[in-house]
Amino acid sequence: MNNENNQAFDAQTLILRGLFFLLMLSLTLGFIFPLFRGISTAEGMDIAQISREIARNNGISSKFIRPVSYVSSTTAPDAKEDFVNFRDTMHAPLNLLVNAAVFKLIDAGNSEKWAMKAQNQMIYALDRWVVGISVTFFILSIGVNYLLVGRIFDGKIAGIVALLMLCCELMWNFSLSGLPQMFMLFLFSCAAYFTYAAVENSSEGKSPLAPAIIAGLCFVLLSLTQWICVWILLGYLIYAAIAFRPRGVIAIVVIGIAAVLFAYPLWRNYQASGTVMGSAFFTIYSGLGGGEDGALRVMKITGEDTSLRLNGLAMKILRTTILQGTDILPFLGSIFAAPLFFIALIHPFKRPSIAHFRWSILLMWVFAAIGMSIFGVSSDRLHPNQIHILFAPLMTAYGIAFFSILWSRLDFIRTIPILANAHLWLIASLSALPLLLGSYQMAKDGLMRGDNGFPQWPPYFPQSLNKLEKNGAIKQDNVIFSDQPWAVAWYADRMAVWLPKKVESFVALENAAAARKTPFAGILITPSSHGDRSISAITEQYEDFTPLCIDGRVSLATMPKPITLFEKSERLSVLANKYRYRYSMLGYDMIYYSSVPFRVVE
Repeated sequence: MNNENNQAFDAQTLILRGLFFLLMLSLTLGFIFPLFRGISTAEGMDIAQISREIARNNGISSKFIRPVSYVSSTTAPDAKEDFVNFRDTMHAPLNLLVNAAVFKLIDAGNSEKWAMKAQNQMIYALDRWVVGISVTFFILSIGVNYLLVGRIFDGKIAGIVALLMLCCELMWNFSLSGLPQMFMLFLFSCAAYFTYAAVENSSEGKSPLAPAIIAGLCFVLLSLTQWICVWILLGYLIYAAIAFRPRGVIAIVVIGIAAVLFAYPLWRNYQASGTVMGSAFFTIYSGLGGGEDGALRVMKITGEDTSLRLNGLAMKILRTTILQGTDILPFLGSIFAAPLFFIALIHPFKRPSIAHFRWSILLMWVFAAIGMSIFGVSSDRLHPNQIHILFAPLMTAYGIAFFSILWSRLDFIRTIPILANAHLWLIASLSALPLLLGSYQMAKDGLMRGDNGFPQWPPYFPQSLNKLEKNGAIKQDNVIFSDQPWAVAWYADRMAVWLPKKVESFVALENAAAARKTPFAGILITPSSHGDRSISAITEQYEDFTPLCIDGRVSLATMPKPITLFEKSERLSVLANKYRYRYSMLGYDMIYYSSVPFRVVE
């Protein structure tokens, strides 16, 4: 009888695992191919184009140039005024290097090989490679968390956590965004695995030294993937110093590892920008200033619009941290069991390792939340500083374990055995609902658009941007001003400067480029500036260049005798005369203003 039960159990397990892998394969192929619309974030495109430059042996350099970064570069200890091979100090290096290694293997640096040659090609081929790398780390993260949760609790909870991760819409959105969150999730999951091994060893009277140091190394690598994760590392160091004996030794060793691995990137940032944080420092304006975008598009950090708001700093950080807690469900991918982790903190788990490990998760999460409060985060879009999602699998595991204990104590559950696992399927169904609804709409749109797909329009249209790369009127050493320079750098493979706020800044950059024999060829305006913004919002962001940003809108609205605000603006009159060749790249939504006669390449 026992053999029959075991065989039935093995068959059931095999079927469930087969269905899981079938679902994983279906989602992966579906999202990367028929439902794919291209990289969805500006930061993702920026990371991709820097990785391509690394693959071309140009070092960590960028074709996307922020005005404030250029000024910092010209006054740095190793000062350079070139626009060519501009040194990037915005991003942590590890994810760039991982992407670059794959790009090197596929010869992604060969622009002719990867150009969008077919007129009906809507999706840039390298976009799929970028998200393919991210999806690979996502799948690996599911595997690591399955092993970890199975070790902490049991195979049933591990399987549900894996299913919830696979059906989490936010995790798939990050996978398709070009952001490094899934690589970060993999490193965090590995770090958590070894942290738990250290906690388990400590609870059993064994030495936690080896797994704790390996965990620390993983946290250091995580920080080298996204600088905001230094806050998680700080939380781990405090926990390790308190929880593991001899106290303080592991923390000191990990600090030494961090010092060695951080040394070169921070030194390079200092040489290239004058500060160890480089341009990444300006992300603080997303949390404590008037906005990161505005700070990066000025030539000098002065004035009320780019000042840090430091009055009542402690209370502001505390308030923003608490607000993250109230909005925690969407931050954790709308997995309904994940917020139950905070209630599970009061439950007296019998195994010491389970009880102690949850405090390490809490401590690291608190420090992460403080870091996000300072440097900014948002739950209404894919934000590069969003690291709550890294904690979602482990918090889900504790939440499910706690809820399962409560569920098993209900009287009617004891009398109706078939309902013993009903709560797990309820949680899985509710958590997967956003993905199911979103996938249905994506599939519906995909069927209507045909085999070629449709890009992230508005504001990105790779086929139109690729025309800039192929156009002979723009030489390789020319630079372009744009409101979406990250997309120009990635899809057009051209040097692009973010359109500043002031005419004076524009002229200063224009003169600097001309002096370096890399003159500006034109200005590209897209829906990134005028898309769904009100006129007041456009004016706040683009100030002197507001008439240029809404020029296409006004021209369309005043047909058949279009009015061109660019030419009629007194402040922009000199620029309008120089960049007088006006060409539509995609209707009136994407217009290129050229300094030379320009023929749109079809």
